[in-house]
Amino acid sequence: MTIGTIHGVGLGPGAQDLMSVRADRLVRGARHIAFFRKAGKPGQARRIVDGMLRADAIEYAMEYPVTTEIPISDPRYNDWLSTFYAECTRHLAALAHAGEDVVVLCEGDPFFYGSFMHLHSRLSDIAPVCVVPGITGMSGAWTASDTPITWGEDVLTVLTATLPEDELTRRIRDTDALVVMKIGRHLAKLRRALVAAGREESAWLVEYAAMPDQRVTRLADATDIAPYFAIVLIHGQGRRP
Repeated sequence: MTIGTIHGVGLGPGAQDLMSVRADRLVRGARHIAFFRKAGKPGQARRIVDGMLRADAIEYAMEYPVTTEIPISDPRYNDWLSTFYAECTRHLAALAHAGEDVVVLCEGDPFFYGSFMHLHSRLSDIAPVCVVPGITGMSGAWTASDTPITWGEDVLTVLTATLPEDELTRRIRDTDALVVMKIGRHLAKLRRALVAAGREESAWLVEYAAMPDQRVTRLADATDIAPYFAIVLIHGQGRRP
């Protein structure tokens, strides 16, 4: 029997018309659709493809056992997620070995801070896996700011706000252009790091980039509360002709 292929499909930053032609074709044609979501929530990836799925599509919601309920330093965090990814891997591999193709919906790009990476590392030796790249959320964010993120030889640094405050400060100070992701409840800490690095006045907060409720605000004018889909930017000021 022919083994099916598991497709990790990047959906881009949040708008259907920013998906690639290949991603659109795979999503619309898939009989088996899998996606990540927080328990009790519809899931952003599933929301992006609303209205695109075929009538007989079989959906498999992969619900995280933990997100922000406990700190990532808690030993249970990795244990629970490891078990979760192993269960998802078994389910998807079983479909593939039954000859079924599966499309796994991925926000942004599957290989950029995406949950699909953890499936790919487990599946690649036991079933065919194909990855479709997507526009990243950070690209959607700097496009929303209507300003280039880098000029000339600017060095761009991408950070997650989950880093320790002193590490954030050091890296913010040492770069020309900046993208900070995974902000959430870490915004106040990130703001302190930006202030310590002397760069808060150059920082912008982009919320829901490429989505209907997109909002771009100077960080100095923002509150200390940010939604899950939020990115902080500092634009480079490098050489220009």
